[in-house]
Amino acid sequence: MMRRAMISILAPLFFTLLQAQTPGPGTFTYRFDEVKRSVVRWPAGDKAREVKVAKGDQATTGDGVKTGWWGQTVLSVPERQARFEVYANTQVKLAGGEPGVLLVLSQGRIKAFFQHLVDGTQMERQVAVPGALLAVRGTRYGVEVNQDGKSTLVVFEGVVEVLHQAPHAEPIFVKAGEWTTISSERVSKVEPVAMRGFGERAWSQGMRPDGSAGASAMAPGSSMSKGMGPGSTHRH
Repeated sequence: MMRRAMISILAPLFFTLLQAQTPGPGTFTYRFDEVKRSVVRWPAGDKAREVKVAKGDQATTGDGVKTGWWGQTVLSVPERQARFEVYANTQVKLAGGEPGVLLVLSQGRIKAFFQHLVDGTQMERQVAVPGALLAVRGTRYGVEVNQDGKSTLVVFEGVVEVLHQAPHAEPIFVKAGEWTTISSERVSKVEPVAMRGFGERAWSQGMRPDGSAGASAMAPGSSMSKGMGPGSTHRH
């Protein structure tokens, strides 16, 4: 009787402890696989607790990350088979309030890599930009948000579904070799990349698909490590 009474008392406690140690459904671990020069992290988005990032460090849902004028980093999300090259002068938040959002890009430029999930599941893996969500299915693309909150999206491989947050907006699909711009009001017409020779290398060096240069084009040393460098076709 005594043993049964103890089990009945301790079982709820063990269950509570187990729940506390289990990450929530929207909680992910982020790893800094590459870090170049000035990169800082804001735990839980608190700028007053700013810490400098080093290669191998980890972050979690809700943290903010900012790269300096010369700073660049590669962030991976192993649970979702996702990696992000974050270029100079860029600010992101790790995960958002909506299910499936892995990264919120508020300003600057990234390149995103998504592998097909090995277990065959179709979990949403999205990036949020001002006014829209970008959903993927095994994709490589670049997106930049300028100071006015306007985004430029170019797809290198696969398809990106743009889910604009305007009322009654229909999903728009951007395929490899195409690009578009996104504002808080609308998604512009999807067009083929007309700039001759434009690709991942040009994007990583700060160029846009219309031939203009982004802010990161002015930053010295705009390439990442050899394995994740501009124009790399390496699979992760």
